[in-house]
Amino acid sequence: MENLIFSLNSTIPVFIIMLFGVLLKHIGIFDEGFASKMNKFVFLIPLPCLLFSQLSQVDFQKAWNTKFVLFCFVSTAVCILIAFLLSLFIKNKSLRGEFIQASYRSSAALLGIAFIQNIYGNAGFAPLMIIGSVPLYNIMAVVVLSVFSPENHSKKPDALLVKKTVMGIVKNPIIIGIVLGLFWSALKIPVPYILDKAVSNLGAVATPMGLMAMGASLDFKRAFGHILPTICATALKLMGFALIILPFAVAFGFRDAELVAILIMLTSATTVSSFVMAKNMGHDGTLTGSTVMLTTLLSAFTVTLWLFVLKSGGLI
Repeated sequence: MENLIFSLNSTIPVFIIMLFGVLLKHIGIFDEGFASKMNKFVFLIPLPCLLFSQLSQVDFQKAWNTKFVLFCFVSTAVCILIAFLLSLFIKNKSLRGEFIQASYRSSAALLGIAFIQNIYGNAGFAPLMIIGSVPLYNIMAVVVLSVFSPENHSKKPDALLVKKTVMGIVKNPIIIGIVLGLFWSALKIPVPYILDKAVSNLGAVATPMGLMAMGASLDFKRAFGHILPTICATALKLMGFALIILPFAVAFGFRDAELVAILIMLTSATTVSSFVMAKNMGHDGTLTGSTVMLTTLLSAFTVTLWLFVLKSGGLI
């Protein structure tokens, strides 16, 4: 019972805030445009501030973990490969790109930080997990959505588009916040109180505001589009990858905050931004939107289950 309470305490508060965003949209306080702008604001300012604030004041040598970053990178690559192989069973080739992206691409930054903060009181290993996974998420999203473009199934990724994506990663505010925080920590630069207070106050709004925006961005009408591939992508996202990767994570000796970060990377809901990218690259977007919807709704239960299993096993 103690392990179940721990798991529920770790997940339910996060999803209550997300459901509050759904409610605010339902009663008309939020609309789709406002939720989109709030999502963008969290991505550009509070979330980078939160990561910088927490990383700049830790010991760099203790904060950096090459083994962990490499494990996150390789695990992400394996998940993408598995999703690609399974996509070959989809007869409608125009859906393959959406299936691959929706299956592997997590809300790693926002939900990862939210869960780990809720459990441990700080971002823990979420920043290093982001470094190991998010750049690969974005690059491969461009590749698979271009290769499996509905207009031309044999079309290769446009070089300009790939270059633009790589530059987008370099200019990604979250990555910049992490790199600046680690740089500040490595050089042991003192943070003036006024700057520290201002940045930490901005960072404090990242999680609740981001979760409300995510809730308000959900579109329940898409929940039943392309139902069979949606169910397959959802099962893979919430359960399949973790069943394959987590035993290796445990075997490599990852525990506590490290293991929770890996768990969230593997099992958190498909990010809302994957729908935006699919639509902008000529795809229908229904399969992606449906997967975002289902993974977000069901992850409240599956993440709780995974945390319960890890807690019961004495791994966190």
